[in-house]
Amino acid sequence: MIETTKQYLQSLMLWELLKGLQLTGRYLFKRKITVQYPEEKTPQSARFRGLHALRRYPNGEERCIACKLCEAVCPALAITIDSEQREDGTRRTTRYDIDLSKCIFCGFCEESCPVDSIVETRIFEYHGEKRSDLLMDKQRLLEVGDMAEAQIAEDRASDAMFR
Repeated sequence: MIETTKQYLQSLMLWELLKGLQLTGRYLFKRKITVQYPEEKTPQSARFRGLHALRRYPNGEERCIACKLCEAVCPALAITIDSEQREDGTRRTTRYDIDLSKCIFCGFCEESCPVDSIVETRIFEYHGEKRSDLLMDKQRLLEVGDMAEAQIAEDRASDAMFR
C-alpha cells in the first residue's frame, strides 16, 4: 500500500521528468565534444571495413586466383566471379563484380581469401547517386586497391604484430 502511494505521488509530481531535466541541466554548460566532420576526422580502427579493393602483387599481377571462395561465403550474394584458364595454366578472373548496395560489409570475403586478394579498405567516403555507381567491377576494384595499397599494407603489418 505504501509503495503504491509512493508511485502515485511520483507520477503526479512528474518525478521522471524532473530527473531528466536535472541530467540535462548537468550537461548544459559542460564543454561540448563535437567533431567538425569534413575538417576533422575521428580516429579509425585498423580493422575498419569500408570500400572493397582488389590487390596486386609487387610485380603488378593481380592476386586473385579465381578460387571463388569469397563468392561462396558471401551471405548477401553480392559478389559475382567469372574466370578462365590462361595459357600458362593458371586461372584468373575475367569478371569480378561486387554490388555494394547488397553488401553488408561483414568481411567474410576478406577472411576467406587464401591469397589476400580482396580486402576492405578504410575508405568510407564514397557514395552513389545512381545504383550503377555502387556496382564495383574488376577494373574499379583494382584502381581502389592501387590507390589504397600503402594503407592496406600498413594495416596488414600492424595486424601481424597483434597475432
